[in-house]
Amino acid sequence: MELLNFVYKYFRKKLDDDTENSRTMSSNGEEQEIKAGSQDKEYFQSYADVGIHEEMLNDVVRTNAYRYAILKNYEKIRGKVVADVGAGTGILSVFCVQAGAKKVYAIEGSALAKQTRLVVEENKMADRITVLQGRAEDVKLPEKVDVIVSEWMGYALFYESMLPSVLHIRDRWMKKDGVILPSSASLYIAPFSDDEISERLETWSAMKEKYKVSMDCMKTYAKQCLSYGAHVRCICPEDVIAHACQLVNFDLSKVTVQEVTDIQRTFELTCFGSSVLHGFVLWFTVSFPENVILSTSPYSQSTHWGQTLFYNEEECDVRQDTQIQGTITMKPNKAKPRFLDVNIGFQIDKHNIQQKSYYMSDNIT
Repeated sequence: MELLNFVYKYFRKKLDDDTENSRTMSSNGEEQEIKAGSQDKEYFQSYADVGIHEEMLNDVVRTNAYRYAILKNYEKIRGKVVADVGAGTGILSVFCVQAGAKKVYAIEGSALAKQTRLVVEENKMADRITVLQGRAEDVKLPEKVDVIVSEWMGYALFYESMLPSVLHIRDRWMKKDGVILPSSASLYIAPFSDDEISERLETWSAMKEKYKVSMDCMKTYAKQCLSYGAHVRCICPEDVIAHACQLVNFDLSKVTVQEVTDIQRTFELTCFGSSVLHGFVLWFTVSFPENVILSTSPYSQSTHWGQTLFYNEEECDVRQDTQIQGTITMKPNKAKPRFLDVNIGFQIDKHNIQQKSYYMSDNIT
């Protein structure tokens, strides 16, 4: 534990230094608000496009988990007032009416709200679902709500920073004995190995044979590009080389905005056997009352979230019982709060401290 504290303090200071050195924002608070507002506009414009909703609705694991959770919790919803935060096409609002909700306020920040109203009308629920177009922080509900439902999770759980909007509705509009769906959220980290990376990097060595042009010098640059940001895909369970460590487990009825926008955790991992460590993978689960769980683990059915991968610049050999100790921090980017700054520091068997900062932007691959 002493070693973990030392490692944590080391990387905490390094991250603070990096943040200070890379700060391009004016200290003027008004400028920050304008820039954040500008990104919100881009964010809501992206959700007005039908493609993202096709992807989410075609994710049957995600959508059926919400449908099952809502219908299984019908006793908490029947005859109650519900807020659907980030309603999108309105499908969760419709599920809530099917579960017996007396009234649903479907809050949607994007221009898709027009289509949401059409979905409501098509399902003959206009008398029980009211669509409100606007940011969750700006809407005014005509009454307090008994239940909040929201599909707010992003890649690595916190990407796009939608959870604070849900918590705003909770704190401003939910009754004291209200229910929030999902009710809890957990985030996990594990080391992974990727056999395809070596083949990918060897592409540059192959240039000499293919075209008689040597490009070995590109390998280092390729590694740097690979490890700049996050990558999202579904990995095979056998690529995970240690049991995962739980980083957070939030009770969404109690967690604060400060807690979800300033993640600072340590982790310890023990490797299964001989392998090569290429980076770290994150995934999450959310839980609903009545024991309904939606998981994005590589050991579960795949979802559109996949898993989020962060590559190291240099690979490391590990063996049975190799100890990996490290720290991770996750914060909204200062200039663009919908994006995430992630910092991972680690050492293997108490040697060779390594540290890397990542930027989770809209260039996730």
